[in-house]
Amino acid sequence: MAERNIKLVVEYDGTNFAGWQIQDGQPTIQGALTEAIFRTTGQQVSVLGAGRTDSGVHALGQVANFRIDHRLEAERFRDALNYYLPDDILVKSSEEVGTDFHARFDARFRRYRYLVSPERSALYRNHRHYQRAAVDPALLKAAAELVVGEHDFAPFCVVASRKENNRCEVAFSRWFQVGPLLVYEVRANRFLHSMVRSLVGAMLNLALVSPDSNPLNLTLERFGNIMNSGSDERIAFTAPARGLYLVAVGY
Repeated sequence: MAERNIKLVVEYDGTNFAGWQIQDGQPTIQGALTEAIFRTTGQQVSVLGAGRTDSGVHALGQVANFRIDHRLEAERFRDALNYYLPDDILVKSSEEVGTDFHARFDARFRRYRYLVSPERSALYRNHRHYQRAAVDPALLKAAAELVVGEHDFAPFCVVASRKENNRCEVAFSRWFQVGPLLVYEVRANRFLHSMVRSLVGAMLNLALVSPDSNPLNLTLERFGNIMNSGSDERIAFTAPARGLYLVAVGY
């Protein structure tokens, strides 16, 4: 058979994993998928992901692909891989795509969601960020609107991971409430390392009702200046990984 290209849509709870990318001696999503494919087909393949989520980050719609010379029907890879995968990783779909498809480089946008709870929870402690301090919803809304558009997001990226070009185009950025939860959603053509968590951390701090509890001394005006200046200033506070979800990838 000629080599085939199989596309996967994957959901996972990132709590017990050191992120997407394979690391020696650490459990990773990419490593678990690679092992499941090997146990299914007897072949060692390279699994390519649309986004390299960090340790503790979750996904509802991560996209991956791998190339393989095997006769198994594309749709049957889903159940075959799920048989070998741990319960906190689930292949939601599998299909054959063109040989030139690349999960990362062909992506037109990625959408992330971040959950913040004012209430502690034993059940959801690894799936949302608990913040007791009250925030001003109007300031959160105003800050989110400043994120929309094309900006240099270097201040919201881990310094060691900055690229020559750190500009991203954000299509939408918004905060809304679902019951007691504060939810942030953002969609962009690309994201830098820790960019969403840094944005969330900055916005939560500038919106604190009690200014004395703002460790960054951020204001909406200063946030806007950082967003629009292309400054090398690094936003020091990064929201915890447990509240972040890769929701979808568009092609």
